Order: sequence, then C-alpha cells, then structure tokens
Amino acid sequence: MTIIKNTFLIVLTAFIFSACIHKTPYTNRSQMIFMSSHEEMALGEKSYKEALTNAKIVHNTKEAQRVKIIGQRIAQVAQRSDFKWEFNLVDDKQANAFCLPGGKVVVYTGILKYAKNDDQLATVISHEIAHALARHGAERVSQNMMQQGIGMVGNLVLGASAPQYQNAFNQAYGVGTNLGVMLPYGRMQETEADEIGIYLMHKAGYNIYEAVKFWQNMSEGKQSGSDFFSTHPSSSKRVEDIRKTIEKINSQK
Repeated sequence: MTIIKNTFLIVLTAFIFSACIHKTPYTNRSQMIFMSSHEEMALGEKSYKEALTNAKIVHNTKEAQRVKIIGQRIAQVAQRSDFKWEFNLVDDKQANAFCLPGGKVVVYTGILKYAKNDDQLATVISHEIAHALARHGAERVSQNMMQQGIGMVGNLVLGASAPQYQNAFNQAYGVGTNLGVMLPYGRMQETEADEIGIYLMHKAGYNIYEAVKFWQNMSEGKQSGSDFFSTHPSSSKRVEDIRKTIEKINSQK
C-alpha cells in the first residue's frame, strides 16, 4: 500500500509540474507557475482596488492623460485581450510605477522627472507591463509556495481560495501598506522585463534608444536617493543588456 501511495504521489506531482510549465513572451523562458491566469487576475483586481483606496489619483491633467495614452498604445501591442487595462497617475514623490495582473498600471508622479519625454515614459510603462505579461509575480508566488511544500501548491492548483494565498500574492507584488512599492524581482526577472519592454516599445512605435537615456537618468537619480533603486537595481550592465536587445531588434529589420 505504501509503495502504491508513493507511486501515486510521484505521478500526481509529475502531472502537476508538467501542467504548470509556461513560456515567457519574446524571451521564451520556461517557468513553473502553479497559479492559473484567472486566479492571478482575480487576486490582482482585489489588490489593485485595495492599493488605490488611500491613494491620491491625479485626474484630468496633461500628465495623467500622457500616462493613459502611452499605456493604451502599449496595451494594444501586448496582445492580451483578456486584460482589463487601467492606467492611473498617483500623486506621490516616489520614483515608482507598477503593473498588477490584468493590466492594472499605476505611475507615480515622482518618476516623471526622470522620464523626460513620451518615449522615456513608455520605457517605464513597458517595463512594468512586461513584468505582468511574463507573470513574474505569479512565478514568485509559486516559488514561495514550493518552499512551503507541495501540499499548498496542490491547493492552489485545485483553485482553493484562502487568506494566505492573497497574502502571498500581495507580498510577491509588493502590495500592502506602502502603495506601489516596487516588486522585489530578481536580477533575471528585471533583465527579462527590460528586454520584453523594449520589444513592446518597438512594436508600439516608440524610440527604443530613449530607453537607454531613461535608465541613465535613473542612475543619476540614484545619487539623490530615488526609491526606485531599493528594488530596481541599475548599472552599466543593465544599459549594456538593453543595447544588446536594441541591436537584436535592428538586426531583424
């Protein structure tokens, strides 16, 4: 009986793992994600509403309109008809932005002094949308669940809904008492979001060379204590990687 039980668990685990392999757009990297897109977007919607409850949303200004126009232009090339896109500018001095699953994008006014034109603002928005398209948050949730054991992972796969799943989701997406604290993505995910973001910018018709200038602006801002760098590392390596992506795009023309 023990052998049969163990065999069943091995087969079940193998089935779960095989059913949860995903590929990131553009980079085509394999991911292990145990949360369905439906569950991810439902949690994203809930977290988004909670996050904006105490936020000072900027309405009917030139800058707020820029965020919406640029965001919608990028959304058109993202090819996610299942996303219910929203773009908001929030009055906050932090140099930050984020995108939750389902296309819920928030840009802080603090980042506008570094994004000096529409192409550079498109760099910010494309980068954050790239994180959502690549499901980096769900990937982090899955990694956290794996650390807690296959039992919790199994519950997620079966669609269980419980407070701890929402908490794990909020932690992965940096949603909580501090609105829009940028996600503590790993270096690999940051590089991937940069690359996917450049492709999105290119498809949307923005000047991809401005992405280099934006990150150079942010590097200068690091000296003045920009909050963005608490979770968004910037370096000459980052700029170098972006330039390689631009070269790759140019070689395909």
